[in-house]
Amino acid sequence: MKEKGNISIHTENIFPVIKKFLYSDNEIFLRELVSNAVDATQKLKRLSSLGKISGEVGDITVSVSLDEKAKTITISDRGIGMTAEEVKKYINQIAFSGAEEFVEKFKEAKDANEIIGRFGLGFYSAFMVADLVEIQSLSYQEGAEPVKWECDGSTSFEISEGNRTERGTDIILHVNADSEEFLNKSRLEEILTKYGKFLPVPIKFGTRTTSEPDGEDEEGKPKYKSVEVDNIINNTSPAWIKAPSELKDEDYLAFYRELYPFAEDPLFWIHLNVDYPFNLTGILYFPKIKNELDIQKNKIKLYSRQVFITDEIKDIVPEFLMLLHGVIDSPDIPLNVSRSFLQADSNVKKINTYITRKVADKLSELFKTDRKGFEEKWNDIGVFVKYGMLTDDKFAEKATDFCLVKNTENEYFTLKEYAAKVKDIQNEKEGQVVYLYSTDTANQDSFIASAKDKGYDVLVFDSPIDSHFVGFLESKVEKTSLKRVDSDVIDQLIKKEDNDQKLTLTEEESASVKSIFEKTIHKETYQVEITALKEDAMPVTVTMDEFMRRMKEMAQNGGGGMGFYGSLPDNYKVTVNGNHPLIKRILEEKDEANKEKLAKQAFDLALLSRGLLTGSELTDFVKRSVSLI
Repeated sequence: MKEKGNISIHTENIFPVIKKFLYSDNEIFLRELVSNAVDATQKLKRLSSLGKISGEVGDITVSVSLDEKAKTITISDRGIGMTAEEVKKYINQIAFSGAEEFVEKFKEAKDANEIIGRFGLGFYSAFMVADLVEIQSLSYQEGAEPVKWECDGSTSFEISEGNRTERGTDIILHVNADSEEFLNKSRLEEILTKYGKFLPVPIKFGTRTTSEPDGEDEEGKPKYKSVEVDNIINNTSPAWIKAPSELKDEDYLAFYRELYPFAEDPLFWIHLNVDYPFNLTGILYFPKIKNELDIQKNKIKLYSRQVFITDEIKDIVPEFLMLLHGVIDSPDIPLNVSRSFLQADSNVKKINTYITRKVADKLSELFKTDRKGFEEKWNDIGVFVKYGMLTDDKFAEKATDFCLVKNTENEYFTLKEYAAKVKDIQNEKEGQVVYLYSTDTANQDSFIASAKDKGYDVLVFDSPIDSHFVGFLESKVEKTSLKRVDSDVIDQLIKKEDNDQKLTLTEEESASVKSIFEKTIHKETYQVEITALKEDAMPVTVTMDEFMRRMKEMAQNGGGGMGFYGSLPDNYKVTVNGNHPLIKRILEEKDEANKEKLAKQAFDLALLSRGLLTGSELTDFVKRSVSLI
């Protein structure tokens, strides 16, 4: 038996396209060929289960071998094999039409998956790395004869009698000079592990040395000897393909460590398992996120029938869920998936919605069944929940019931609980309720103390996302505003009828005090204001306008369109309490130098309470304080 012919692709441009335009993704040749071998094996197992194959299936291990001297890579399986006619049908006829249009359309292509997936070029990815590809195959069918197929990268092929004596197929790649990186054992094993770590059929790549018991020594202690065993690179039965009822907590944790060997154990997990209206399995883990938004991304791995596809999954799950870790496996997503496919496919959109709902349901369940445990985890998952509420309206609706806020006393409240807590005491005379919050409890302690003296509560919002979350809360909670506790004196933050004070200074005295402080401070970024406060309030307070500070913080945290605010200098308001005894003392002081000295001391005290007094100014303050004692 010997036959020559031309591959039916209607153009001789296809192989240059494969070699040149897919080069950046050339490692996927191994994924494609090993996946084909696994498919052939799975088909054999299916036929056997239907009683259509006589005898035992036997060893079904897929083997990948490397011959550095001969410069070949061989992928061998014991699957269904092929007859000569099947080789002609499946190998010689590339499944696409309009090849000239293909070459024109994809000559600038960068997405190898899109090209391979759309035009059925899985096997032909072999020519990305090989000058010569050989197939040796023997069909499982009784009386079948072995067949050999050869192609040198042109459109010509040759079929002849093969030499395979057992059912299955060998794909032999004669690696070209440009692809000799794949003749490195470590490189091959890296690719096999990346794409085939959880394939459903054992994948062998050479051997490895291990130890096994070898009796006992003269003292009765166990002895061990070194032996060579098959190096099986994959776990054929990963946790996500099992029923949740089969798994214990230690199984989920063991699988997490298999995925992320150096990661800290996760907080909890969700086992996904749905077969309608789409097929999906997987396990999503909640890592200890804390405040690291970007570092945690791209940790969810996408599989199709246990074959790794990608970890860039932002079109499959909402952006906030990319903070999770784990695995999603769906046969409804093709192996050779492209970005354009993910963005347009209806199943992908359904998967997106389903996962969002499952995550919200899991969090809600944890909150309802173990609120104390939920509160203990909140420092880790709070960033995740807030991020989800900011970016996904459907999640935000559900999360309202379990999103927590924490106050400076380390007490936790749901949004509804907190609204009920402060509505009567922190309401202004115009009817607006004010939530006070701190971003740095240590540096803002004096302001927190002033608020507590009034009987007010102060929340803690100290994560990077909170500058955005504050605005989100204001937009969702009616007749409520949020103000940072150090953005003004407390009586100005929450204006009440009984807070109104009458200034004891005359207009002339007020102008004089303002002039003294402006001369003493002598900085354009500090604006002096004389205000009527209670006598026991601080003589001088330094604050930053709430709106401007928020805009600057959002700009620093990557807020879109906020760059202008980020470039502006910090501007502060210096509130001088015109009713404080120290201010009256300054007015009564006859010596101008002493006036300025007292004003400077009061101003520096205000700066010190804000953590704004540093360097030589702090040194001068200490010396001045000693001289005033």
